Amino acid sequence: MIKAKAYAAQNPNETLAPWDFARRDVGNHDVQIEILYCGVCHSDLAQINNEWFPGVFPMVPGHEIVGRVTKVGDHVKKFKVGDLAGVGTLANSCGHCQHCEDGLEVYCENGVIPTYNAIDKYRDNLPTYGGYSNTIVSDESFAVSIPENLDLAATAPLLCAGITTYSPLKHWKVGKGHKLAVLGLGGLGHMAVKFAVALGAEVTILSTSPHKAADAEKLGAHHFVVTSDAEAVEKVKASFDFIVDTVSAEHDFDFYLSLLKLDGIHIVVGIPPEGILLKNVGMLQLGRKSIVGSASGGIAETQEMLDFCAEHQIVADIEMIEMKNIHSAFDRMAKGDVKYRFVIDMSTL
Repeated sequence: MIKAKAYAAQNPNETLAPWDFARRDVGNHDVQIEILYCGVCHSDLAQINNEWFPGVFPMVPGHEIVGRVTKVGDHVKKFKVGDLAGVGTLANSCGHCQHCEDGLEVYCENGVIPTYNAIDKYRDNLPTYGGYSNTIVSDESFAVSIPENLDLAATAPLLCAGITTYSPLKHWKVGKGHKLAVLGLGGLGHMAVKFAVALGAEVTILSTSPHKAADAEKLGAHHFVVTSDAEAVEKVKASFDFIVDTVSAEHDFDFYLSLLKLDGIHIVVGIPPEGILLKNVGMLQLGRKSIVGSASGGIAETQEMLDFCAEHQIVADIEMIEMKNIHSAFDRMAKGDVKYRFVIDMSTL
């Protein structure tokens, strides 16, 4: 076993604190990665607090992991010692269902194994531990190569916030000739804007906060609409082909569906705890509109996304923090007080 250090929650709702534990030894198809940076996702806080389901404790959060390969198994082909590598939201899947064979491991028919807060039923029935740690061992098929020309720290959030917004844009073939609205300008939203602009769409940010207009312009958005401004909203009624919805709080789906044109698609990537409440089903029927969901992409698509980012020089806008400041970062993140993703410098562990 490999000695490792981390910040972990020993029980639900507890403060993260230093924890020594053991990673599995490097197997024939594994890579060991020295973690240099790890992004902070809102889901880290949600899972520590058991907001979605009972967690596996002790819990080491973190699934936006980048670093350098320090050891490879005897049969590893994708990596060599010294390579930059990353691990995102997935640790394992069954590997043999149709979705896995199609490179869509995140939709594994037999259940995907997340990078943390899970028991790996396909390998050893042991808990998975995430990236708030100094090292991680991953099967090479669930690790991705990080292009050398990208800022490494700012690349970390691409492994969740990035792929979660890139995947639906590619799946629904968003590009030139499309009008797309991004709902919510946070960690996910700012990445959705960058990708949609790079893909050639005409991008509008929908926001409740007028002061975010300057940020929208800096990110490359073509338009900015304050949703409390009735006159501005009227101008964009029935005008969008797509809405990418990144909001993880209760919001009015009927209102946003009214902004879609015929055959418009409302793509849900945020996770509102109250779920989706739709009062006017006729809004769907009379506009032949759709509400759809999308999870983070598969491994091949994540690598495609990273290569796209390297080509277009896209990374996340980040604020670097020390490990000891993780709870103040959680507090600020819950208030939306970050532009747009916290990243932990793991040398401070």
